[in-house]
Amino acid sequence: MPHPPPRARRGAVTGPGATQLSGGRWRALLLLGGALFGGALCAGSLFVAPGAGAQNRWPPPVPPPPALEPQRLPRRFVGLAAGANAGGRLEINGRQQTARWEQRGSTGRGDLELWLPLEVLEGQLGFTSRSSPQGGLELEWFGRTLLVPVGAQRSLDDEVAVDVSRMLLDAGVSWQLQDRGTLRLELPAASLEQIRVSSPGAVASSGVRRVVLDLSGPAFVRRDSGALQIALHSTPAQLAQLQSLGLQARSGGNGLTIALPASGPGAVLTLGGPARVVLDLAGAAQGPVRATVPSTAQLQALLNKGITVERQVRALGNRRMLLNSVRLDPRRSPVELRLLTRTEGMEGLTSLPQLAGQEQALVAINGGFFNRVRRLPLGALKDDGRWLSGPILNRGAVGWQDGAVPQFGWLSLSEWVSDDRGRRLPVTALNSGYVQRGLARYTAEWGRSYRAISGGESALLLNSNMVRQQFNSAQLEQGIPIGPEDVLLVGRGGVVPPWEIGSRLSLNSQPTHPLGQSRSVLGGGPLLLLNGRTVLNGSAEGFSAAFLQQGAPRTVIASDGAQIWLLTLQGIEHAGPTLRETALLLQQLGLRDALNLDGGSSTGLVLSGTLSVQGRGVAARIHNGLGLVPRDPSRASDAREATTASSP
Repeated sequence: MPHPPPRARRGAVTGPGATQLSGGRWRALLLLGGALFGGALCAGSLFVAPGAGAQNRWPPPVPPPPALEPQRLPRRFVGLAAGANAGGRLEINGRQQTARWEQRGSTGRGDLELWLPLEVLEGQLGFTSRSSPQGGLELEWFGRTLLVPVGAQRSLDDEVAVDVSRMLLDAGVSWQLQDRGTLRLELPAASLEQIRVSSPGAVASSGVRRVVLDLSGPAFVRRDSGALQIALHSTPAQLAQLQSLGLQARSGGNGLTIALPASGPGAVLTLGGPARVVLDLAGAAQGPVRATVPSTAQLQALLNKGITVERQVRALGNRRMLLNSVRLDPRRSPVELRLLTRTEGMEGLTSLPQLAGQEQALVAINGGFFNRVRRLPLGALKDDGRWLSGPILNRGAVGWQDGAVPQFGWLSLSEWVSDDRGRRLPVTALNSGYVQRGLARYTAEWGRSYRAISGGESALLLNSNMVRQQFNSAQLEQGIPIGPEDVLLVGRGGVVPPWEIGSRLSLNSQPTHPLGQSRSVLGGGPLLLLNGRTVLNGSAEGFSAAFLQQGAPRTVIASDGAQIWLLTLQGIEHAGPTLRETALLLQQLGLRDALNLDGGSSTGLVLSGTLSVQGRGVAARIHNGLGLVPRDPSRASDAREATTASSP
């Protein structure tokens, strides 16, 4: 069966469709590696009932679904043990950043543990990871491997954390507690020994140019906004060699910095024996590789056409908050609000500047929740009428048409599949990284293939409403191609799709809120404001008490009834606002509707290609975003129609 091509951007709009909700970042209570949300619409010829959808009532009635395989953390992982140290800042080879950490035990007793967030390991140290269907992790770093079952992962605030003390010690890393909760990590700088590149024949056959940096030993590898920083000593001749390969490189106090192509490398990994850093660059073209980003002049032109960018400090009691906001009237603006996603499919993470660059977005913020372990979406993503990922847990979502003020509300998707004998089963998720018992549906919008994301799955492949193939757990773990007209029905938690090859099935799908029929939808949560009222009820949307109470950087999409607002909120000399404080601050600004998006280290704001806001001082990789993109003339009729429908 042929693989579908990469998902076309701005394709034809489908008719009324289903809707699904958002997911959340990994937390300790999220089991199976934190797989949180799910869903997406049919990409085949199955019948989809249009359904009018009903306006939600508060509070939303849908409780969190049961987990498949409950995992209990060992008692030693609960709370902060006596003699343990914890803090909120890291200093990595002299560079400070905000990040939670915990140290337990000691080398003298042989029970030393150092817990660091996965985002820090991957983004700041150079670790790579793979996940298993059972939710476990396999970490690799310069030839060293660590297997981490789901029960040996834990949560530090809103980040997944892993004990990496043994790997770091084996590589020669030392750490020391500093004042005010800062942990200093140090690794002596290695030397760049030689640079190797794949042969022209290998490039021609694979379409990938591999650049290998041979090092004298392990080094910290940091992914920054559009660049790779490696703690290395290098020579002018080596810099010139990298330049000849089309890589802009320079040497400085932080070691070797290599500018990455706008799309980023296909892979960055470390190997051992000897220590190596490997860059896989898509395409065979030589010469300088430069990121194409919107110019400051383009942004300035927008500021003269009714788009406002503002930075201000607001006080709430004795706490001060830094707010960045971008606002515009969508009915008169020369730009449109657009969902930003990776074109390769739903599995994978990238940087916000890269997401913005691929769409030429002049302004961008990070979007909805995702699972950092599995690198999968955890909430509603609908683009050009196509469900890339469905909603869950009746969480808050925003939907919009071009040229119209968005709608806000709680969103779920009601789907079921039936046969000609009257047998009918619910479908609990669509194109989703969220795991729960029941049937889930996957289409080509998910990607070129589906690989099992939980244990013991079984599946049916449908085409033209008919069951064509059956798959067992082992086959699903290897991966199943999904064609452009295919539908994969996956059974989880002991639910086995009951139909045989040759059975004819039909699908019905209906969103629970009219916003689910919008051309574009993004899920988040909790919903903060609706019609001017504070409606924050995180427990009803399935969020944990710890998540609701913690302070953190925040990203919000909101409306005052006439304008769209894109906002980031950060604390000044504190971790950041709680969700309750965020809602109060937004009311102070006169906002009418507001939805919380992913926050913490994911919070980001891009202006003209520059990452001007970094949630915790680092350029974390994310799954999706929202961008302001120059209006596409081919969509003008849609914009006029939406404007007419939305005008007071």
